[in-house]
Amino acid sequence: MDLPRRVDKPWGHELWYALTDRYAGKILHVEAGHRLSLQFHEHKDESSYLLSGRLKLVTGRNAEELTEVVVGPGHSWRNEPGQVHTVEAIETSQILEVSTPEVDDVIRLSDVYGREGTTSH
Repeated sequence: MDLPRRVDKPWGHELWYALTDRYAGKILHVEAGHRLSLQFHEHKDESSYLLSGRLKLVTGRNAEELTEVVVGPGHSWRNEPGQVHTVEAIETSQILEVSTPEVDDVIRLSDVYGREGTTSH
């Protein structure tokens, strides 16, 4: 795979800058008012850092026990395997994400773009 690689998404795009057998690195560009799917990963472990913008960060042990917090630049968080999560951009935002390399390990519980249950890019 040639890197960096832009991957268009309905909520913005990802810029993949690293993908090895040990780790992956992306920059997520999320347009204001858009939300990623409510999802979890079976194996993927990811950490994120908000470079710019403001987000509503939603996390929980399951879809019935979610907490929401508004975060700004400089905030970091981790999504361990099994943790339900999403972000919604209050302002257009740039998120630096590093993770284990299982980039297709996505179980979507709900998605405003109709991608529930899929792992499509």
